[in-house]
Amino acid sequence: MRFFLVAGEPSGDALGAALMAGLKALAPGVTFEGVGGPLMQAEGLSSRFPMEELSVMGIWEVLPRYRALKRRIAETAAAVATSGPDAMITIDSPDFCLRVAHAARTLRPDLRTIHYVAPSVWAWRPGRAAKMAPDIDHVLALLPFEPPYMQAAGIGCDFVGHPVVAAPRATAAEAEAFRETHMIGPDQPLVLCLPGSRQSEVARLGARFDEALMRLRDREPALRVVLPTVHGVVGMVRAMAARWPVAPIVVESAADKRAAFAAANLALAASGTVSLELAASRVPMVIAYDVARLSRPIFRLLLRVDTVTLVNLVSKTRSVPEFIGADCRPGPIAAALSRLLEDPGARAEQLAAMELTMQQLGEGGEPPGLRAARAVLAAL
Repeated sequence: MRFFLVAGEPSGDALGAALMAGLKALAPGVTFEGVGGPLMQAEGLSSRFPMEELSVMGIWEVLPRYRALKRRIAETAAAVATSGPDAMITIDSPDFCLRVAHAARTLRPDLRTIHYVAPSVWAWRPGRAAKMAPDIDHVLALLPFEPPYMQAAGIGCDFVGHPVVAAPRATAAEAEAFRETHMIGPDQPLVLCLPGSRQSEVARLGARFDEALMRLRDREPALRVVLPTVHGVVGMVRAMAARWPVAPIVVESAADKRAAFAAANLALAASGTVSLELAASRVPMVIAYDVARLSRPIFRLLLRVDTVTLVNLVSKTRSVPEFIGADCRPGPIAAALSRLLEDPGARAEQLAAMELTMQQLGEGGEPPGLRAARAVLAAL
């Protein structure tokens, strides 16, 4: 069998690599071509061009590269039509991938198409499912409640599990070593501060997260803070840390991040997949997020759910406090963090919701990449 895969960002590269490994295990002799990053290339993909060309977000970032991206869409669609694979699998990055699927389907109407990662139609813009139906035959969903939304639009859909359940985690010994390395006592409260992975998020949330944790430290003088970060925002995060009277610990490597998660008692995090990473490490959390002031009315108008925290949605609880939009203020955030430190009942409620969330996402079962591969072969 031959597959043409298209991924446009690092998260998609990781999903694609796990899927390729699963397909190789279930269908020996399978071959791949398309576009992907280093992880997919390590599984045998020869990328037609660097995946990094597609890793752009936001109107002002896309505009200068619009013609180049449009050209890559046409080139990729033409390559799919020419190569005649058994199926094309597009992975996340819907702005690029679904345009490729449409263009390729136009050139070759009999092309089988699968998209990995369902769009969040349950949260906003429900019309996206119907819009992609003419171009996508099947969807692989990461969240257990997503298939009915796709199926209602006439698209086949399988829940294949979330990659967070298969991600490596630090051991208790590594967590203890992290505390010892940074001279954090076993009874000292350790809080993770996660203001986002994009510059716009850190710029918008950083000062508010700062102030909320300063207020918490006034109540808990022994408090220590860890700031896990990524390459694109490390300068901003270090500048944020420099304002603290007791400097937070800034960690960049994946191993240090895993150890910090395992060692932490609590987290303040921006909304997003990080809530599932925290749940996987069983770290009680408070979620906070904001958009530009002028965008708040639009955000409220489009939002179709009463919570944006994935742990709340998957567990069907509201155990994780969240402060969104105009509610994203240091005072209430600090009070919620303090309650989680002081109230065993609130912590226990969250830990139960996290346990349920991870079970629902497939923890302890077959790896998501292998489940995804089974779903692809069954769909064909």
